[in-house]
Amino acid sequence: MARIVVLTGGSTPERDVALAGAAQVVAALRRTGYDVTVVDTVSGALTAGEESRLLVPSVGKEPPTPERIAVLEAAELGDALLDLPAMRQADLVFPVLHGRQGEGGEMQALLQGAGIPYAGSGPEGSALAMDKDRAKRRFVQVGVPTAAWRTWPAPVADIERLGLPLVVKPSKVGSTVGLTVVRSLRDLDAAVAEAARYDDQVLLEAYVPGREFTVGVLGERALAVGEIVPSHEIFDYECKYTPGMTREIFPAAIPEDLADRMQRLALVAHRALLLEDFSRVDFRLGDDGVPYCLEVNTLPGLTATSLLPQSAQAVGIPFDALCNEVCQLALARPRNKAGGRGI
Repeated sequence: MARIVVLTGGSTPERDVALAGAAQVVAALRRTGYDVTVVDTVSGALTAGEESRLLVPSVGKEPPTPERIAVLEAAELGDALLDLPAMRQADLVFPVLHGRQGEGGEMQALLQGAGIPYAGSGPEGSALAMDKDRAKRRFVQVGVPTAAWRTWPAPVADIERLGLPLVVKPSKVGSTVGLTVVRSLRDLDAAVAEAARYDDQVLLEAYVPGREFTVGVLGERALAVGEIVPSHEIFDYECKYTPGMTREIFPAAIPEDLADRMQRLALVAHRALLLEDFSRVDFRLGDDGVPYCLEVNTLPGLTATSLLPQSAQAVGIPFDALCNEVCQLALARPRNKAGGRGI
């Protein structure tokens, strides 16, 4: 029986999202027959009682405060993770982490340096996708449409060219944490200050009105295109993780040629960012009919309301099979076999 460590928790604003996703993944892998241990990057291997307390499917309406995040960051195990027996004995680590420390290449580099096999993208691709400024530059290079942007601070003339409304967000944080839609330049400083609470780099992006779509990627396959219809103006934290706050339509009711185009662009973006195993690519369909890539998630959400599982289900891949295929793709990779623990 293969030994899988589901590595979760973390000390980012998306900690609760990670724990909720881990609850789903752990149950799926155990149903499939894997021997699963859960490890929180803050508190270590979890007992059965700790799993029951921490791995809950609900996320809540708001992320942890920056003050709470600071406490968690101070408790991170870091390199000490490698000393845990569960980590040393694992055939594979399945990261269910979100945010810079878990999703941005640091954890991947730590595991790879220790020869511990893991699922998902490597350090380089993870870091590239997490940095929205670098990722968008890459999109431009490979011909994936993306909204115009600048990093803060930016000349007034550049900001005016972006126009209003203006999206202000942290560059290396997901789940729309710290994001504001600015409708008056009088509100810009406050929006930048809010984004800067969560990251040291702030992105200013032209707002793309229109319908929002997402495409899952599994291995070398683009999965179903889904449409996201949130209750709020944007697909914010509350809409993402509160059941009933968003209509998610899989497959999206759009012309076949548009779906094909988004699937092709999703694969181009996935490959351009050097990603592996799975990802989720988000788009806004502009008034000009162009699908603009918003971002790519290297460790997409796996909660009960998450989009990648719905994208997979729409092409006949149920959740348990999705988690199993991620494991099998990872275990077949040469870098993981080189670790000497491939199944």
